[in-house]
Formats: sequence, C-alpha cells, structure tokens
Amino acid sequence: MPSLDPVPALELSQPAAPAQPAAAATDAAPPIAAGSWRAYAKLAKLDILDYYLSIPLVAAMLLPLGRTSPWRAAAVLALYLLGELTMVAGMVAFDDVTGYRDGSDKANYGPDAAARRLARKPLVAGTLTERQAIRFGWLAVAACALLWSAAVAVAPLRPWWALLGIAACVGLGFQYTWWLKLSYHGLQELFMAALGWAFVLPAYGLLAGRPTGFVLVQTLLFGLGPLLFGVYSNMNDADGDRAVGRLTVAAVAGPRGNACFIAAVSSLEAVLVVGSAVVGLAPWWFPLLMSPALALRGAQFLQGIKDGDVLGARRRGITVHRLSVLLMISADLLAAVQS
Repeated sequence: MPSLDPVPALELSQPAAPAQPAAAATDAAPPIAAGSWRAYAKLAKLDILDYYLSIPLVAAMLLPLGRTSPWRAAAVLALYLLGELTMVAGMVAFDDVTGYRDGSDKANYGPDAAARRLARKPLVAGTLTERQAIRFGWLAVAACALLWSAAVAVAPLRPWWALLGIAACVGLGFQYTWWLKLSYHGLQELFMAALGWAFVLPAYGLLAGRPTGFVLVQTLLFGLGPLLFGVYSNMNDADGDRAVGRLTVAAVAGPRGNACFIAAVSSLEAVLVVGSAVVGLAPWWFPLLMSPALALRGAQFLQGIKDGDVLGARRRGITVHRLSVLLMISADLLAAVQS
C-alpha cells in the first residue's frame, strides 16, 4: 500500500522469478528463512500502528458514558483490535501479490535494496511464494470475519449501521488491490480515510449505540490522518502508479491539481476542528487543544509542496496523525472530567 509503505517512484517492469536477498546489503539484517513465521510477519506488516490507534481513541470516547461494564467493553475492543490486525494483514498481503505480479514491487525492492527494506516484500525477497501469500491473505480475511463476529456477539448493542459498516469493511477491505482493485480505479484516497472511519465508528456503536456529534467529528478526523500522510506517498509514486494503471489523484491530476487536493483536505481537517466548536458539536476549547496538530499540518504542506520534500512530509504526517489522536484522547478525558 502506498499509504503505509512508501517507496521511491516506480518503474514498470515485467514480473520475474523471486529474487534472492542481496548477499552484501548495506543495511545488514538477520536472514529470514523461506516460509518462516518472520516472513509471514513481514508480509502482514505488523509494524504498521497508525490505524490501530482507533482502539484507545474509542476507549477514551466511552469514558463519559458508563453504560457497559469495563470487562465487557475491554472484550469487545480486544476482539475488534484483533479483527483490525487481521484485516490489514490480509489487505497488505494481497497488495504485495498485486505489486509482485505487475512488477512494481520488483522495481522498488530489487536485489540491490537494503536487507531490512527488501525483507518487507517477501515475494520479491524470495522468502514466500505467491501461493503462500494468497493463502495467508484469505486466512487473514476469514480470521477478521470471525473475530468481528465474536465482537458483535459479545457487544451489548448492535445498531444496524455498525453492523453494516463491519460487513462492508470485511467485504471490501481486502479489495484495496485485489478483485475490484479499488485503489486502481480512483478510490484509493477515499479508501484510506474510510478504513480509519470503519475502525472507529462501528466499534463505538457496539458499545454505546448512537454516536454524539463530538464522536462523529473525531471519527472523521481520525480517518483523515492516514489520508494526509498517504497522499505524499502517492506524490512520490505518481509515475509508477500511472505506469501500472493506478489512478491516484497524484497520478492523474498533475502537480498543481494534486497540491490543490492536498490543500483542500488539509483545510477540511481545520474546518472540522474549528467548525465543530463553533456549532457546539465539540467543546469550545477543542480548537485550542488541537492547535499544535493543525500548525504541524500546515508545516507538512509547505514541506511537501513548497520545498518538495515529499517523503519528509509523509513522515511528518505520521507524527501529526499520532499527535492528533493523543490530543483527541486528551479531549475525551477532559470532557469526561467535566461531565
């Protein structure tokens, strides 16, 4: 996924037999045995953390309510988190298979790549076969469906919209670059945000029912976080995405159009923060609390668009997302104290 695993701009090439890891890599790492659990861990991208911050955010949102026993809430959130882990594992596994087949991963993670970086693509590194990756992807999706079904069974509430959101995520999440290939048909940016929304709002609904306006604002902000660091990866990958037919905004709108898109989404984030307080959906002090994140978002835009440091802007975007989640959790804690 471009949003989760940035790489240099791609060059179109034909799929080839899996290459062996470089014998003398500049970034030495312990060798990974073919078919080992470590190879599958690399395939699952278990070091990706930013979407999983949804669970502590939901837990903080629930504090003022007190409608569910802590143990029951903890069980639901634990099952939902495990479902998120397996959903992302299946999604990135299929993404690796697609990238291997169209040659894009081979171009970015060839045998001259540093060992740690090459190991993140087990198909290219030769530590997993295509068949093993596909099987793992389906098992992960099935595990997600079972875990989220268990979360629904344990949950005290089952609003229809939460069940619909869970079903949609199970049915469409793995199709980021598989079957429907949503990210190839102009839906990548929406997908990155929607995945964040699906990791927050249904979990909240299972425990609290109808969301408050402040919960909806935080949900929207959470989904915009991964989008606003993923778009800078897309800038970096624009040429390669065009070569393999992936229609991201960066690939089809050109530099000026893409800059306008990023500016619009960044502005939307600020409007949500300030506007929610103005209309009474959020506490009056919410914009003040979120101001460090908004300031860093502006600096990110200048770094990526004005200065041309695309991957530096992406790294800053990850920092902004994590800071935003921490500040929203703080806001929920303050609101709980005041209630």
